[in-house]
Amino acid sequence: MTMIFGVPLMVFMGQLMLGLINGAFYALLSLGLAVIFGLLKIVNFAHGAQYMLGAFAALLGLQYLGINYWVALLLVPLVVGGLGMVIERLILRRIAHLDHLYGLLLTFGLALIFEGSLINFFGVSGSSYPTPALLEGGMNLGFMFLPTYRAWVLVAALVVCLGTWFVIERTRLGAYLRAGTENPALMQAFGVNVPLLITLTYGFGVALAAFAGVLAAPLYPVSPTMGSSLLIVVFAVVVIGGMGSILGAILTGLAMGLIEGLTKVYYPEAANTVIFLVMILVLLLRPAGLFGKEA
Repeated sequence: MTMIFGVPLMVFMGQLMLGLINGAFYALLSLGLAVIFGLLKIVNFAHGAQYMLGAFAALLGLQYLGINYWVALLLVPLVVGGLGMVIERLILRRIAHLDHLYGLLLTFGLALIFEGSLINFFGVSGSSYPTPALLEGGMNLGFMFLPTYRAWVLVAALVVCLGTWFVIERTRLGAYLRAGTENPALMQAFGVNVPLLITLTYGFGVALAAFAGVLAAPLYPVSPTMGSSLLIVVFAVVVIGGMGSILGAILTGLAMGLIEGLTKVYYPEAANTVIFLVMILVLLLRPAGLFGKEA
C-alpha cells in the first residue's frame, strides 16, 4: 500500500479532494463578500443567509415547480440577486453614508429574519436535493474514486471565480465599477449612472452566494441554518486574503480548503480551528491580509 507521510494514498488524496471542494465554496462565497466590500464598502453579514436562500430556492423550485438543477443554476442566482438589488435600493442605500458598523448590524438583522422565517416554515432538519442524472457516478483515478458531481463543483466554481476576477480587473466595465466607488461624483459627471452601478454590483455579489448555494444543494443537507456556521469561516478567509481583494479571496479560499483537508488527515482535532489560527497569525504579521493593500 502506497503511503504519504504515514497516511495511505487513497485517504490522503480523498481528504485533499474534500478540502479542495470545501475550498471552492470558500472561494465563491469569499469572492462575493470581497466584491461587495471591495467595491461598495458594505460588510455583508447576510451573505450566509443569501447562500442558504440559493439552496432553498433550488430545492423548492424542484419540489413545487419542477425546475431542474440546470435551470436552477441559471435562474436562482438571478432571482436571489434581484432580491439583493431590492435590499440595496430600499434599505442599504439609506445608511450608505454612515459607519460600516451600521451596514454590518443591518445585514446581520436581515440574515436572522431570513433564517428565522424559514425555520418557522420548514424547521431545522435538512432536506436532500437529488444529484442531477448527468453528474451521477464517478471516475476511478487509480489512487482514488472521484465523484463526478464533486469534480463538476470544482470546475464550475473555478470558472466563475476566474471569470469574475477577469471582468473586474481586466475589462472596461470593471474599471467603471472601481472608479464609480472611488470617485462617484466624477463618474456622474461623465454620464455614468453610479447608483445603478452600485445596485447591480451588490446584486452580483449576492448572486454569487446563491450560485454557491445551488452547487451545494446536492452535497449538503438544505436547511435554514446551513449558511450561518459557514459564514464565520468565510469571513476568516476574507480577512486572511485581504478585505476587498478579489484575487486574494479566490486563492485564499482554495488554500484554506486544502489546509483544512490536510489537517483532518494528520490532526483531526484542529480541523475546525486551523483557519482561525491562520487568521490570527496573518493579522499579527500582516494586518491588511496576504493580498490586501497596506493603509
